[in-house]
Amino acid sequence: MENFVCVQCGTQFAETSAPPPSCPICEDERQFVRHEGQEWTTLKRLAADHHNRLEEEAPRLLGIGTEPEFAIGQRALLLQSPGGNLLWDCISLLDDKTIAEVNARGGIRAVAISHPHFYSSMIEWAERFDARIFLHAADREWVMRKSSRIQFWEGTALSLWDGMTLINCGGHFEGGTVLHWPAASRGGGSKSALLTGDIITVVQDRRYVSFMRSYPNLIPLGAMAIRRVVERIEPFTFEQIYGGWWQANVLSDAKAGVARSAERYLRAIGA
Repeated sequence: MENFVCVQCGTQFAETSAPPPSCPICEDERQFVRHEGQEWTTLKRLAADHHNRLEEEAPRLLGIGTEPEFAIGQRALLLQSPGGNLLWDCISLLDDKTIAEVNARGGIRAVAISHPHFYSSMIEWAERFDARIFLHAADREWVMRKSSRIQFWEGTALSLWDGMTLINCGGHFEGGTVLHWPAASRGGGSKSALLTGDIITVVQDRRYVSFMRSYPNLIPLGAMAIRRVVERIEPFTFEQIYGGWWQANVLSDAKAGVARSAERYLRAIGA
């Protein structure tokens, strides 16, 4: 029996004796099946020719990404906080070196994930670090490996420890979530930030962000969804955004940048 991992999206599935017949996450219109067809691997096989890169994205914010690039190429973020560390978003590969590096920084109290494209091997991570997983209940159907460690939450916001807050913005997925990290208000030397995955995605012009239903298939979001994203984050102050990939960050004036980007997007679609 193996926990097979989809090569295209990196999602780990429940134990089976043979690979699953398909990956529902890839067959959804927001993702795609590999042009060569569905392919599966395991964490053991993945570790044989891949490794994780760990690099500080900001003080107390450690990026963890896999090289050579695997699945959709995202990197996770280990947010180091006095009340316990939070792993924001997730990647498939978890090896001994990564475990040692994370443990040296205090381990992981909980995992929180923006949306199903980053679920990857979240159960593996949670079990290795004895952590909980916070997922929005609206995306429950996309969980491919069940676990009692998952806490499905509902509503528009969930308060965590040390002032951190999960915010349900919807958009890319109904359960699409961002994390507010008010580091500056605690005098920790970092500016307050949103960690967004690609619920709010940082574009090449770092003064702007954008929003899509599907990035690979270029399906836009409607005006109502865009306005909901902006409305949900409005009560929160933040100066920076850390997106889902290396260096996909807005490092100043980020809240104004989101508003400016939403206005530009709505003009472009004639809303």
